[in-house]
Amino acid sequence: MLSRFDDYPIHPTPEPLAHPATTDRNVYDRYWFNGFSTDGEFYFGIALGLYPARGVMDCAFSIVRDGEQHCFRASRRAPRDPSETTVGPFRIEIIEPMHSLRVVLDDNQTGVACDLTFEPRSANIQEGRQTMRQNGRVIMDATRFAQFGRWLGRVRYDGKDVAIDPERVYATKDRSWGVRPLGEPEAGGAPATELPQIFFTWVPLQWEDRCTHFISFEHADGTPWHQEAMIVPAYPTSAAIPGVEDPNLREMRDMAHAIRWRPGTRRPAGATLSMMARNGERSTIEIELLLCFRMKGLGYMHPTWGHGRWQGELAMVGESWKTADVDEMAFDNLHVQQVMRAKDGPSVGYGVMENLVIGPHHPSGFHEFLDPAK
Repeated sequence: MLSRFDDYPIHPTPEPLAHPATTDRNVYDRYWFNGFSTDGEFYFGIALGLYPARGVMDCAFSIVRDGEQHCFRASRRAPRDPSETTVGPFRIEIIEPMHSLRVVLDDNQTGVACDLTFEPRSANIQEGRQTMRQNGRVIMDATRFAQFGRWLGRVRYDGKDVAIDPERVYATKDRSWGVRPLGEPEAGGAPATELPQIFFTWVPLQWEDRCTHFISFEHADGTPWHQEAMIVPAYPTSAAIPGVEDPNLREMRDMAHAIRWRPGTRRPAGATLSMMARNGERSTIEIELLLCFRMKGLGYMHPTWGHGRWQGELAMVGESWKTADVDEMAFDNLHVQQVMRAKDGPSVGYGVMENLVIGPHHPSGFHEFLDPAK
């Protein structure tokens, strides 16, 4: 099956580009973004995923504000051309590759809509390849890159209209592809002999003169199986960004985190990050959390609208809830991003802290599948 990309000399395998290099049913290619006001008034998330082996493309937009979270979700049969990034009223328009783009959600039956333009403050940051095994099987094998920026535009939901001012609304772009758990749980085979376990924290932060990037995947004993941190130059205008990647990016070493958990939950109440540059200069970042967003609003761990599930030729739904009514320990509420204010000495920054903790993580005091913090 050919696509418009096949006319370019960019093939990594003997197959046309529409065919993944793996037959794993959980192969995916995904856009993901967040946006948040620096005062913690609101947060919104955006996602679009293509799942070639499942024949599905889905998308979502969700905003939390004034004690409520509102969601739009849609799904379709995967397009034949992988450059087609439209699902019903939702579309992503690439203005300049690896630089700027536009996200449009036209008016629709859910009452949630947007027209947003992403303008970067940084070049793109490639994370190290992330490979995870459970019960001896590779369940995640992904490449990911991130980019920091700002949003300009408008969001509409529940009869409300929110102006998105780039002076106060930061953006994080996340692109990833490869294999990761998707769709319906697999059945059959011998019962698992290991308790499911994942510890994940991801902290992209924006400061006046720089951005910082921190990620850690850890085993149950706290040993990292993937961990990295970087200091990324930020530029006053998008035209000043030196290219797709930045030669002035600084990789850090000797990184660590100390998370303070909210009792009765698996959600952080605050944290301290530390990292050391190769020249020995240490950075200690104190994190104050302002607003919580449930990632199920974008389909993560959602019981019926999980990523890659077949919903029909074209389907869309809306959903909303009061944040005060959320059951903190319900499985679909465990995955969160929280808007935060950060301090590193006299510097003040803003960003998000993403966390997902399932199963044991002994340094955090978690010893069972879903025991909450004490």
